Amino acid sequence: MENPSSLKYVDTHEWVKADDSGELIVGITDHAQDLLGDLVFAELPEVGQRFSAKEQVMLLESVKAASDIYMPVNGVILAINTELEDSPELINEDSFGEGWLFKFEADNASDIDGLLSAQEYENSLDE
Repeated sequence: MENPSSLKYVDTHEWVKADDSGELIVGITDHAQDLLGDLVFAELPEVGQRFSAKEQVMLLESVKAASDIYMPVNGVILAINTELEDSPELINEDSFGEGWLFKFEADNASDIDGLLSAQEYENSLDE
């Protein structure tokens, strides 16, 4: 699956998208979900928690491995995808849509500009 050019990316395989209200939505890339395999558990953060950039926010577990998910930039969690508690496979089925992980508010919205473009992310996979 191609990485949407409208999103920003982190070299740890998270994507970030601003929604209509300005909240930032985070998920993992199709490449990441493919590497993990069938997801069986998502340990989600709590709403209101504050994280620094590159700090572990949550954990995803698959039949093959466990993977930490990191905060793209400094911010506070506004919402979590509670559907993942009962259906973590949504991440495998639709990693750029229904399989989103959490929403957050960045301390400084311009920090998002420093993340990778789709092309830069794809280039990082080849390194």
